[in-house]
Amino acid sequence: MSENKSLVSKVLVLDGGSVNSEVLKAICDEYDLVAIRPLQSGHAGVMALLESNIDLGGIIIFEDYGGTRRGIELARLIRDARPELPMFLRRERHASMIGLSDKDAAMFRCAYTFMELSRLRESLDSSIFNRVYPTPLVRGIAEITSATFASLFRNCDIELDVPYLVKDRLIYGEIFTLISIESHWCRGYMMLQASEADLLRVAPLPNGMASSAQAFRELNNVLGEATNMIWGGFKNRYVGSESRPVDSHIQVPIIVNHEHRFISFGSEDPQLCMKYVIRDRSRPELNPVSIYQRFIFNLNWSPEDMSECPPVESAFESGELEVF
Repeated sequence: MSENKSLVSKVLVLDGGSVNSEVLKAICDEYDLVAIRPLQSGHAGVMALLESNIDLGGIIIFEDYGGTRRGIELARLIRDARPELPMFLRRERHASMIGLSDKDAAMFRCAYTFMELSRLRESLDSSIFNRVYPTPLVRGIAEITSATFASLFRNCDIELDVPYLVKDRLIYGEIFTLISIESHWCRGYMMLQASEADLLRVAPLPNGMASSAQAFRELNNVLGEATNMIWGGFKNRYVGSESRPVDSHIQVPIIVNHEHRFISFGSEDPQLCMKYVIRDRSRPELNPVSIYQRFIFNLNWSPEDMSECPPVESAFESGELEVF
């Protein structure tokens, strides 16, 4: 297993039967995939799930899911709704696209059978885990962001879910921030996303502000400050005072569709996503608040050139600095 397998990815499994479930569960465990499936059966249940805010890395679907050839019909609906998600087709007899029209065959990254699972394994590697995010970088980002949130939300506990990769382009909540990230080894964006109503419960707002018409502006300021602080920590730790020039000539348009809560950065590479859960210590009965963080390195990505600057604490320990 390569280093990128320290990250997980959620896949929607549309396949039936206990035997099938056990085989697919073993594959998912092997590839650090979190397998989920809709509680409601039928096409309507699947499409309702896809219309929610759930982040996915891909979809595994059986050609006869819900009835003979109905899996192909469902795949067409999925492709129209979420074309960015890679789909992997299980077939009963042929581990190929034989019998499918060219248009239908183009919907899938691979076709496999339970007798030829190697095709699925190869496709999962190339479609979902085709980009390596070094473990030290993922760990460092988590430390920087957790420390930032702890300083802003002082009466709260900060928890981090398992970092994961996503292929979709959904926007979560009503508030999101974007900041450009540039270095000689990476170029792209960091995005924070949150629900406005949830964030109101824990944001450090002036007394009485939470119920005022100006509250959303203060929330913008809080999330904006968090974004700046995280970028500052990232820059100090992974960019430093580098002298190598940054090639800023390449640009791609960012497309936002508010109606469909969709954002595109012009790249199909998997994005690094982290979910931070914030719990108010003084009001443990309240539901926790979630903030989602995404890194989209769509303009340059050369992690082999990354170097990590030592944190300030190490300078104190080595005697290079002292408290004034």
